[in-house]
Amino acid sequence: GYHARVIGTGIQGEAREIGKALAEYAMFFPRSPSIIIAGGETTVTVKGEGRGGRNQELVLAAVTHLSHEPLVFISCGTDGIDGNSPAAGAVADGESLEKAYRAGMKPEEYLERNDSYSFFHALGDDIITGYTGTNVMDIQIMVKL
Repeated sequence: GYHARVIGTGIQGEAREIGKALAEYAMFFPRSPSIIIAGGETTVTVKGEGRGGRNQELVLAAVTHLSHEPLVFISCGTDGIDGNSPAAGAVADGESLEKAYRAGMKPEEYLERNDSYSFFHALGDDIITGYTGTNVMDIQIMVKL
């Protein structure tokens, strides 16, 4: 079975920093297979004019850290809406970086433009749920295989 760890429901801070930190936490988590769950609400300092939200930006910031790692990383808003996009969040794994490079996409450029939705939508890795009618918190799930 999977080893489970809840690391908190009060996650906060800049989405891109939290994304990197959670990816690193999962990479170095000593047990495998495992599932690591977190929740809270991060923030995004908007500098670009792209589409997306804090959940997609959080996962986008983790993409380079996940490369070739046996990890799956999901972040979603429980209300089904993430920022100015139709997505609730996004999913990435150890193959996402190579998949992006093959498509001619550089994650850091999308991160700089705050355009996480365009990145994940182009890869087919955006999560679309529609409005859920509830708003508890954002959730992050990392599965280490």
